[in-house]
Amino acid sequence: MTTDIAARSATRPPAGPSRRRLLVALIVIGVAVPAVALGPIIWPPADLGVEPSAAQLGALIALAVGDALFLGAGVAFLIFGYPVIRRVSPDSRLRAWSMYVAIGFVLVSWWPHLNMHASNGLDLAGLLVIDYVFHLPLEIAGVVLAVGVLSLLVERTGRRPAA
Repeated sequence: MTTDIAARSATRPPAGPSRRRLLVALIVIGVAVPAVALGPIIWPPADLGVEPSAAQLGALIALAVGDALFLGAGVAFLIFGYPVIRRVSPDSRLRAWSMYVAIGFVLVSWWPHLNMHASNGLDLAGLLVIDYVFHLPLEIAGVVLAVGVLSLLVERTGRRPAA
């Protein structure tokens, strides 16, 4: 009987933080790999009449991979991050929820953002949509996170930071 328990526990993934890190890594990679492939399919690059140089193409591919990794990190954060944020802000659900949503948006939004820019080309109406759908919320997320962190500092130290 004890041999069965030992055999089963030897095949189980490690418990605790190392298992969570493994799950996060699997989610990041599991989301990023298809995202890199799907980006140009969902948002075909605009034909601008010029081809990027080899260096520019390399830089664009690096951006695409980075944005896909941020997407994966954002998905992992949205799955596992709220309890951590609640522990940081146990006294205010509104602050915790606002910070959780802001962080999630900041991480997840880069993949569609970059791909929409590549697909949009020189369409100014499309550029305005991108600005309002991504840039404005990113600015708001920055304010939400700044206010959240400052309010946590005030609570923890009992005094306002210097101007």
